[in-house]
Amino acid sequence: MSQVTRIRSIALAGLATVALGSPAFAQGAGGSEARPSRVEGEAFSAPAAKGAGDSPAETEAPNTRYKPLLPNQTRAPKPAEATKIEVATVAKGLASPWAMEFLPDGRMIVTEKAGKIRIVAKDGTVGPAIAGVPKVDPRGQGGLLDIALSPGFSADRMVYFSYAEPRDKGNGTTVAKAKLTEDGKGGGKLEEVKVVFRQMPTYDGDKHFGSRLVFSGDGKLFVTVGERSDKVTRVQAQDLASGLGKVFRIDTDGNAPKDNPFAGSDKAKAEIWSYGHRNVQSAALDAQGRLWTVEHGPRGGDELNRPRPGLNYGWPVATYGIEYSGETLGDGVTQAAGTVQPVYYWDPVIGPSGMALYTGDLFPAWKNDFLVGGLVSGGLVVLKVDGDKVVTEERVPLDARIRDVRVGPDGAVYAVTDGADGKILKLTPPKAKEG
Repeated sequence: MSQVTRIRSIALAGLATVALGSPAFAQGAGGSEARPSRVEGEAFSAPAAKGAGDSPAETEAPNTRYKPLLPNQTRAPKPAEATKIEVATVAKGLASPWAMEFLPDGRMIVTEKAGKIRIVAKDGTVGPAIAGVPKVDPRGQGGLLDIALSPGFSADRMVYFSYAEPRDKGNGTTVAKAKLTEDGKGGGKLEEVKVVFRQMPTYDGDKHFGSRLVFSGDGKLFVTVGERSDKVTRVQAQDLASGLGKVFRIDTDGNAPKDNPFAGSDKAKAEIWSYGHRNVQSAALDAQGRLWTVEHGPRGGDELNRPRPGLNYGWPVATYGIEYSGETLGDGVTQAAGTVQPVYYWDPVIGPSGMALYTGDLFPAWKNDFLVGGLVSGGLVVLKVDGDKVVTEERVPLDARIRDVRVGPDGAVYAVTDGADGKILKLTPPKAKEG
């Protein structure tokens, strides 16, 4: 039996663990969404966007000869008129920052890869390291990763954070929660630290930890992870008994909600929301409160997906990318039975990290668009989605690897740059220039 045939057998066996007519497949979280077909009818028509231009944002040659299945599935047109921005540095001197979030009063809380959390004041002053952060494994793509505020943060002061946890015989992505206590001097400590979720199995590697944390409107927490990159682990993205290559959905204590698609199964992890993912480092809710993700492809094949309960997003059975060596990946197919096509993909890659829905007023053209950080593209990628299809893609060059992106309470866009001298950049329209 070939490796790919074995993967397909695992995937189909996994789908069989829940009857297609069961409530878990008949509806999503909250019981509002029917399980869709992979491709049907109107999926083949891409709506035209007002203000779309006649040329794509991506002009570089692709790495593959693969053709998209759906209209506008890649190289969507850029807007006819580029959005004008001004960029200012509001904070600097951060050591490989990985994620940021706004506190209720407008200050920023930032994670640094080596294992430190800092609070950045409104004037850009970077505070001392917060005490009490668990030890992390910072090798390779590991370290301290995402951070999210509890939905009741103003009252409970709880923060959730993900990190590459050093373990016996390896490491893995772990999520913990803790109470943030400030000292009035720009610093503070984490108290009552408690691990709420561990990605299993443990593996001795330094790649593809994910990870983004997104609270949904019902207070549940989406956790994205990677499949640890290596050929021996990537196949587990298709294995429902493994925690590699998945999007998880848990409650604030780490338990699997009863309406998760595999709740009650003895052959699948109950925390799994969707599977067949490679390395998800971008995630955000849309205006309807639905989860969207962007995951790293190999050489080509970065993907925008809208993960739905119990569905298989293909990796590594089907992909629009190839191995870094240039060799065909698996059987070299972009479609496979039982898998979902990406809403959109990139070839060459953008290197996605960080994602936000634009909800401010400073950039009317971006209202309800997704802003995606680009490590490879060196800026932001702005996606306008209509009818769950990308209708325009805009590139905003920032001459830096962008690790995270957030929309501030002032409506400005804040981008976190990667690297030893990390910065937080503030994007505003020219008319909004201060002074």
